[in-house]
Amino acid sequence: MYPPKHHQTNDQQKMITVMKQYPFAMLVSVIEGKPLITHIPIIYNDKTGLLVAHIDKYNPQVASLKEGTEVTVVFRGPDTYISPSVYTTKQLPTWNYIIVHIKGKVSLINDPEEAKDTMISMTRFLEGKEQKFVLDKDNRGMRNSINYIQAFEIEITHWEGKFKLSQDKKQQDQENAKQELIKKSREDITRFLDDLEL
Repeated sequence: MYPPKHHQTNDQQKMITVMKQYPFAMLVSVIEGKPLITHIPIIYNDKTGLLVAHIDKYNPQVASLKEGTEVTVVFRGPDTYISPSVYTTKQLPTWNYIIVHIKGKVSLINDPEEAKDTMISMTRFLEGKEQKFVLDKDNRGMRNSINYIQAFEIEITHWEGKFKLSQDKKQQDQENAKQELIKKSREDITRFLDDLEL
């Protein structure tokens, strides 16, 4: 596995932390040798240890999601360019990042009531502690859209954590790179969004 061992982690709890903090993931599957990718929220269920998600039934990727199909899910944490100027020692420019790759087997949820339950639990998770919105099982919008959604679970078969955080550098340089990642992650994106004219 790449990158080198000092940038890898087998700590599943750390990977779960990343998955929970950054649930908007990439679902990757293959059909007839062609990779298909969809960006959707994918939630880790603490009770079952499964990943849970749903996808629009009209998405071409649905054709690749058969019972037992192996898929890859990529959870992308924070990342940033690290300038040599942040180090106390002479270094080259680099890029630090946190990525979790999960491989697993798909299990389709075809019962509409079960699919509603997944949407309710996902909404509860995504709303967080404040729970400003509660998705009710009798919600008309959900009732009208549930037949257009394919809910599914993923049984995790392989965990791969890639945490490139300057671990190969001296302690002060590691800390400096960490602070740079924190600073860049908090930067105001207003100008960026304005430039996109959204």
